Amino acid sequence: MENGNNMLGIGLLSWLVWLPVAGGLLVIALGDARASLARWVALATALVTFVASLPLYGSFDTTTAAFQFVERAAWIPAFSATYHLGVDGISMPLVLLTTFITIPVVIAGWKVIETRPTQYFAAFLIMEGLMVGVFAALDSLLFYFFWEAMLIPMFLIIGIWGGPRRVYATIKFFLYTFLGSVFMLIALIYMYLKAGSYEVTDLHRLPLTLTEQYWIFFAFFAAFAVKIPMFPVHTWLPDAHVEAPTGGSVVLAAIMLKMGGYGFLRFALPIAPDASRELDTFVIALSLIAVVYIGLVALVQSDMKKLIAYSSIAHMGFVTLGVFLAFDIQTATGDLRGAGMGIDGAMVQMISHGLVSGAMFLCVGVMYDRMHSREISDYGGVINRMPIFGAFMVLFAMANAGLPGTSGFVGEFLVILASFKANFWYAFLAATTLVLGAAYTLWLVKRVILGPVANAHVAELTDLDGREFLILAVLAVGVLALGLWPAPLLEVMQPSVQHLVEQIVSSKLPG
Repeated sequence: MENGNNMLGIGLLSWLVWLPVAGGLLVIALGDARASLARWVALATALVTFVASLPLYGSFDTTTAAFQFVERAAWIPAFSATYHLGVDGISMPLVLLTTFITIPVVIAGWKVIETRPTQYFAAFLIMEGLMVGVFAALDSLLFYFFWEAMLIPMFLIIGIWGGPRRVYATIKFFLYTFLGSVFMLIALIYMYLKAGSYEVTDLHRLPLTLTEQYWIFFAFFAAFAVKIPMFPVHTWLPDAHVEAPTGGSVVLAAIMLKMGGYGFLRFALPIAPDASRELDTFVIALSLIAVVYIGLVALVQSDMKKLIAYSSIAHMGFVTLGVFLAFDIQTATGDLRGAGMGIDGAMVQMISHGLVSGAMFLCVGVMYDRMHSREISDYGGVINRMPIFGAFMVLFAMANAGLPGTSGFVGEFLVILASFKANFWYAFLAATTLVLGAAYTLWLVKRVILGPVANAHVAELTDLDGREFLILAVLAVGVLALGLWPAPLLEVMQPSVQHLVEQIVSSKLPG
């Protein structure tokens, strides 16, 4: 579906990709000598990019699964690669999440980043444009370009502005994510040689034998499972979160982890549906291990960031669980609409987790900026000195535990309901997150926020300033709005989700 939304002859999605990149380069050009101006330029760029992204929702046609706001231009003609962008109901919400989250990230680093501030803000702006490119690319080679390029800013963010073990954490992060992606590139090249095209829609239609689908599925799995991250390739994430600055943790949890779930929906399932069906039990098992085992690991953490990082792994297990339930539901009930329920839940969970995990890491950042410690044992009774902050922290903790009325409940409820349609034991194990999530989250709140003031350092704490209040208030509105009224998001997604379900339940085996 060609869409006429453009300015100066440039399509809207191109503006969303390249405007933050250009803003980042401008911020670098200003230099640290004009750091104050650079901060305002970074904030203005993030705000303008978000405002420019709103027509994606306002002008979105919710009656079709077709790609919208489509742009196409020659890129590498020798390899039949095109600069092809477009969004559907699966990718558009993730683009909006990306442009939105960048704003609080810039504001959060306003005062606390004193070393090379211009490079810090520039890295986030450039990464924002590249992440939008990942969600908007309709040429698989272009997708791979954005997928790999975004690793560079995050590598620098952790490696330069991270904690004492930042070099170890950033090397581990880079090796895990890069090596997994190499297998994806091999699969893309193989399919290009068969199809003569890198177009995503052409790859969806490519007839592949079951053996070919197995190899291609595992190549995609290597890239996307690491990014989510799934058990057992999750060990890079806690290290990366602990060492990353607050802004890096927010983007990592809120956006980058979602790219793995998006990759399964855009590439692995529609390109290799028969292999996905054959291997769905394998993926579901890994997802349930993440939900249960990683939830138990979160219970014993003494570092707030590590606890939230393990919580993220458990919650992202719901995403892969919901995605791969579609096959079992369709087999058990023959209901295509019901088969999409798990994917609906996975999508809502991705958006909700982006808001909630981002808010939780920002809350940890607020406390760290005051006490320079993330150890739970160093806190206690924070709400006595920071009542407004305490209220926000409790709200986000309840959302993290899946309290009804918050965004955290909607996605988990849909996935658990879909699990019941597929298999009672899937639902039983998935529902343990309602217990484990409440356990580690409430245990965190009890030890850090509630009770008497624990020590002299806590007694000296001051409540939120206007900048911090604004960030947390906006995220709180998002968490409550999605929890109380998820219909606008579900209406946008459902045509694309149903189209995907129809794609994956139809065999692609030749003959």
